[in-house]
Amino acid sequence: MSEAKSILVVGAHAADFVWRAAGAVAVATARGARATVLCLSYGERGESGELWKEPNQTVENVKRIRHQQGEQAAAAIGAEFRCLDLGDYPLEIGREALEQLTDIVRELEPDVILTHTEKDPFNPDHPVAHSAVLKARQLASGAGVASGFKTIKPPRLYLFEPHQPELCGFVPTTFVDITPVFERKQAAMAAMAAQKYLQRYYTELAERRGNHARRISGNSEVRYAEAFQRVVPEVLSHL
Repeated sequence: MSEAKSILVVGAHAADFVWRAAGAVAVATARGARATVLCLSYGERGESGELWKEPNQTVENVKRIRHQQGEQAAAAIGAEFRCLDLGDYPLEIGREALEQLTDIVRELEPDVILTHTEKDPFNPDHPVAHSAVLKARQLASGAGVASGFKTIKPPRLYLFEPHQPELCGFVPTTFVDITPVFERKQAAMAAMAAQKYLQRYYTELAERRGNHARRISGNSEVRYAEAFQRVVPEVLSHL
């Protein structure tokens, strides 16, 4: 992933990228890559609990705050923030929204796309996002055949780690050392004030994945890492 010139992170909700991929994005942008965070919804209904404790709160105000927080979090890791505002719980993606997503993939021509796992028994929106991203990637790249539409080189596809990986079929195949940029991930997490309760959890997860990355690589300097699952096989000229 560090060799990518352009990275696209697609989350179901405004904060998904922060917990699961902010470190990897910060590593990429520190090396000069362009990074775009695309949220399919703001998570205004089901992922903004702290904001709904305010008196006389409204959906539109929650969206506004979540947009500001998302922009702040993305800026902390050097990324651009966008949101399609499709609504959450349930997130539903029809033909028009799928075409929007596909057009963005064509526009950005990312080398790498990061998104959710196919399964998540505790979150109905994450698998919907996964399915839409797979379809958009296929459509944008012509599904491997000649097409009447503009097509791009098929991006590498990685799934970021879900909250409970053992129940989502997540098998880590790739670890990214985020030690040099961990303070930037912390800043991104701090920006998402509506979900402060997740900051400690994902700090501890980065420490555990750092331990795994040290054992795998033999690099004693790794303190923090993020785990990903590669979906599309890698093609090499040699091992």
